[in-house]
Amino acid sequence: MPELPEMENYRKMLTANILNIPISNVIINREKSINMPPADFTAGILDSKVIFIERRGKYLIFHLNNGRRLLLHLMLGGLIHLTRGDEERPSRTTQIEISFGDQVLYFIGLRLGYLHQLSAKETEEALSQLGPELLDRRMTKERFVDLMKKRRGSLKSLLVNQHAVAGIGNCYADEIAFHARIHPAAKVQSLSEEQLGQLYESVHHVLKEATEGGGYMEMPFTKDDTLTGQYNDQCKVYDREEEACVRCGTAIVRTEIAGRKAFFCPNCQHEE
Repeated sequence: MPELPEMENYRKMLTANILNIPISNVIINREKSINMPPADFTAGILDSKVIFIERRGKYLIFHLNNGRRLLLHLMLGGLIHLTRGDEERPSRTTQIEISFGDQVLYFIGLRLGYLHQLSAKETEEALSQLGPELLDRRMTKERFVDLMKKRRGSLKSLLVNQHAVAGIGNCYADEIAFHARIHPAAKVQSLSEEQLGQLYESVHHVLKEATEGGGYMEMPFTKDDTLTGQYNDQCKVYDREEEACVRCGTAIVRTEIAGRKAFFCPNCQHEE
């Protein structure tokens, strides 16, 4: 599932390509991917312009000049692709297609994900239960540590809990825990203040590095996009079962924590 780095990467590229270009066509191939009848959805955005794109956790919010919003959550398997001019459309099945002049933005794999058209108030309500943004400049180390001290349970479960903190999923939870040298099953309430401080530094390091590295999406955003997906080869533990740890050479282990798969180094990361 796309996480904060993937969605932030998409936000930047979308901002560079589709802002202030009138929406000239809308095709809905799967009605369950939207939240209203296709004719109403189309009428609400046709000829409008995207003037700003915001990321909140794993969501993207497209702000339209008519006051409406498009709220995107890709969920598992979702991705987006932009073509220009006479470039070939994606070979995969698309659920929604939105044209911005001669550019077409394809929403692919939205079997669980969705693109909802909402008012500003409805968007705010839809996102009201999300936890804080860990890369927000207001999230200081002191505030982060205080936030963590109020939580209980395993580190992995906490990091992927969108009500606790927004934007982190299975991949980066494991990468953050590895960077901090903390076992993903370690109880948050048992971590020292020093460990929580290191966790803060690891969150910033991993999420910023992954964003700059293009995240781990499998398909380029555009035909000439060479950044998207490049971070997949930089993951240290996620999906690296039995591979050698980059720090100590010990084989990476896969386990389950509260029903979620987790990858870690049994030598570098300890529960206590």
